[in-house]
Amino acid sequence: MSPIATQAHELLARMGVAKSLYTEGTLTARSPVDGAITGRVVEGSAADMQAAIGQAHAAFLAWRVVPAPKRGELVRRFGEVLRAHKADLAALVSLEAGKISSEGAGEVQEMIDICDFAVGLSRQLHGLTIASERPGHRMMEQWLPLGVVGIISAFNFPVAVWAWNSALAFVCGDACVWKPSEKTPLTALATQALFEKALAAYRADGHSAPEGLSQLVNGGAATGEALVSDARVPLVSATGSTRMGRLVGPKVAARFGRVLLELGGNNALIVSDKADLDLAVRAIAFGAWGTAGQRCTTTRRVIAHRSVHDTLVARLDKVRVQLTIGNPLAEGTLVGPLVDKPAFDAMQAALSAAKTQGGEVRGGERALAAEHPEAWYAAPALVTMPAQTDVVCHEAFAPILYLLQYDTLDEAIALQNAVPQGLSSAIFTTDIREAEAFMAASGSDCGIANVNIGTSGAEIGGAFGGEKETGGGRESGSDAWRQYMRRVTNTVNYSNSLPLAQGVKFDV
Repeated sequence: MSPIATQAHELLARMGVAKSLYTEGTLTARSPVDGAITGRVVEGSAADMQAAIGQAHAAFLAWRVVPAPKRGELVRRFGEVLRAHKADLAALVSLEAGKISSEGAGEVQEMIDICDFAVGLSRQLHGLTIASERPGHRMMEQWLPLGVVGIISAFNFPVAVWAWNSALAFVCGDACVWKPSEKTPLTALATQALFEKALAAYRADGHSAPEGLSQLVNGGAATGEALVSDARVPLVSATGSTRMGRLVGPKVAARFGRVLLELGGNNALIVSDKADLDLAVRAIAFGAWGTAGQRCTTTRRVIAHRSVHDTLVARLDKVRVQLTIGNPLAEGTLVGPLVDKPAFDAMQAALSAAKTQGGEVRGGERALAAEHPEAWYAAPALVTMPAQTDVVCHEAFAPILYLLQYDTLDEAIALQNAVPQGLSSAIFTTDIREAEAFMAASGSDCGIANVNIGTSGAEIGGAFGGEKETGGGRESGSDAWRQYMRRVTNTVNYSNSLPLAQGVKFDV
């Protein structure tokens, strides 16, 4: 067994994962760090998924009548367990997703933050009193538990995505069934084990929680299909590529279910002639090349004012060649591996297309092939383009940064918006008029529009989700809890008469 595999097994054991779950299965787990096999994970079939949904539905029927603040207490306990095991889970994220240490730790911190946020929301699941046109009547809305929430997560955020959804779902009175990416089954097993620790502590203190509240089913397309197609799952929340979203969305819609889609983005950043270039360069380097360009909020395009374009290119190229590529757990590493060979091949295809379409490519070649022949590291790529051609308009999960030029802000915003994706965007400017124009109705058409901070996602409590091809709806945010509940309107007549609405007469 490779040193990486040994380390992964040690981490799993410390987090309480049964060894048989990752040694006696048929789903091969590999680490992008060295390409070595890290486990043989037990995977479920479509029938197993259907059984899990049945168990989750039974759990929902019991959980929905538990008062919301008591449901919040379970999520609080989970946050405590995550704090105790933060280092272990973060290290496993780095081993399985290839994130550098600080980003792995940051993802687990996201889980902790959403737990804290959800606990607060557990006491704020409020409705409204609605003015009634009829005397002696009171009309009100309530928000009630929805049912089983199906969660599909991608490799690039292997644990935070589940937490964004499940923490809110649990306080809202729902049960969850999770189908993680086939590329990150070990982190899913660890997360489920930590949740079960929290559940045990919750019950030990005298609280009641049903079995089956959180179900995990590792597997391939068949298990995902079974989750998406099951009418007992009123909400499916899926994070990943737009290709995946196109499959999930129509299937759920066909049975009149709800979807939350937060899909891969082709995110742009505008650099004004009035920008703080020191700030912009740092944000661009992190946004474009951090996590080897595989985040949903990765900066893919920079649209720079013509007067600063050449200076910006020179500065970014200098930074690019200085970035340390290597083992994400090693101190000082800034760029880890691509998740697998198909990701590297897709990167090379994109760069080849960019050259064909008139681009000048710097970097992008394979790195560390001699040290890690079974892993896929790549040098960050900087590509100056003559125009926003076809390849620039397509998402790519790789450390590729395209640079374009503009003359007027209206032109820059038009370029920013002229792609099918609509997840995240940003502008760097010290001109308040430009900043406000970018955030206005006639500005960026993305779900996230930032000023002087890059394309990184909204923090917990903010609206995290996409527009256009990148989806719709919000997995976390100040009002996202409504996605996980159903709204009902109640009208109460406390008078002795029965006036009808809109003045209707029906005397019998």
